[in-house]
Amino acid sequence: MDVNVATAAACAIAGLGVGLTAAIAFRWSEREQARGGAPRIGNAGRTGSSGLPVHDTPLPPGVDTVLSVLRSCAIVLGDADEVVKASSAAYAMGLVRGGAMAVDPMLSLARATRRDGEIRQVELEVPRPGGARAAEPLAVSVRVAPLGSRLVLVLVEDLTERRRIEAIRRDFVANVSHELKTPVGALSLLSEAVADASDDPEAVQRFAGRMQIEATRLASLVQEIIDLSRVQDDERLVDPEPVPVDELIAEAIDRCRQPAAAKQILIASGGTSGLYLHGNRGQLAAALGNLVENAVNYSPPRTRVAIATRRISSAAVLGEADGELIEVSVTDQGIGISEKDRERIFERFYRVDPARSRATGGTGLGLSIVKHVAASHRGTVAVWSVEGQGSTFTLRLPSGQAPAADRDTAVPSTTADGHDPRTAPTPLPAPEARS
Repeated sequence: MDVNVATAAACAIAGLGVGLTAAIAFRWSEREQARGGAPRIGNAGRTGSSGLPVHDTPLPPGVDTVLSVLRSCAIVLGDADEVVKASSAAYAMGLVRGGAMAVDPMLSLARATRRDGEIRQVELEVPRPGGARAAEPLAVSVRVAPLGSRLVLVLVEDLTERRRIEAIRRDFVANVSHELKTPVGALSLLSEAVADASDDPEAVQRFAGRMQIEATRLASLVQEIIDLSRVQDDERLVDPEPVPVDELIAEAIDRCRQPAAAKQILIASGGTSGLYLHGNRGQLAAALGNLVENAVNYSPPRTRVAIATRRISSAAVLGEADGELIEVSVTDQGIGISEKDRERIFERFYRVDPARSRATGGTGLGLSIVKHVAASHRGTVAVWSVEGQGSTFTLRLPSGQAPAADRDTAVPSTTADGHDPRTAPTPLPAPEARS
């Protein structure tokens, strides 16, 4: 009995000791919070990039919440250059690795700010994450400021996309100015020539013909700039409608009928008829017309241009479980496109052969318009080409539902000479491997 009493007394004393310890810890925690203390980052036992031991570093109250809503990458460094806090974007950009700042210029700025307390802001180029040497570096804006007496805040904003857009805008303005200057200058010179040759009817007629050519070229350039400005944002269409593919092909053929006839080029269309696209009719007509016009312009005389249409599943192209796409291929027997040029042909004002483009009246905007029209319709455009053998451009766009009044009728495909395709020469093949 005495043993039981002694055991109970020992347990009571132990419980009292645990309770007193918990109460002391609780009061100490309340006192720390009253002093303005904040949760501490567990860095004990580590060393910073300077080799000094890293102690627990307090983060001022509210800083964690503010950093979580900043658009810039945020990094908080302690007094031993250890990373106290870093946003997920900082890790994704490769600015922080292994709990330390991975970019030496940023670390030097942080140390200088810690010494004198001055806010610093610079623009730097940092390697892209992944270690690819050939990859273009990231352009960033870095702002470093003291955060209390021991911490340094580093804010990093990625300027790479902004720089790219600015470069594109500068190039576009420069190219537009250059392209507009050529026909405007030609018209000015030709008008002076007409005035000087007012007593020579033949010369006046010749110069007037040249003026018409330059005026047409100028009007075409202005129209393509307008078309490009409408589609270059790749935004979703506001009011899409069912657009019959057969009518788009007929318009494209009619648009190129005269230059094709001058070079004795046969434009033949075939494939599945009665198909519909879901989109903007004007944009789709411009895209297909540009493809057919390019095929005619870059084809030698007495050759053929083929337009083929078919319905395909979107699963094989876009990876979607269901849905249908309409594939429109334009194949020519032209000069072809080299591998290095195929990577850039959809850029604004890029020409495979500038001298030939000027001879054919090309502006260098047609394929760029095609690319943006495909993107705004949530489709794709691809090219297959071999130098000396020709090219195939393939548009794949979402299928549309035919209007109820037109579902039982079909518009026959036509050729450039107005014949039914069933009696026209067999068009050039556009095999799947080409696209």
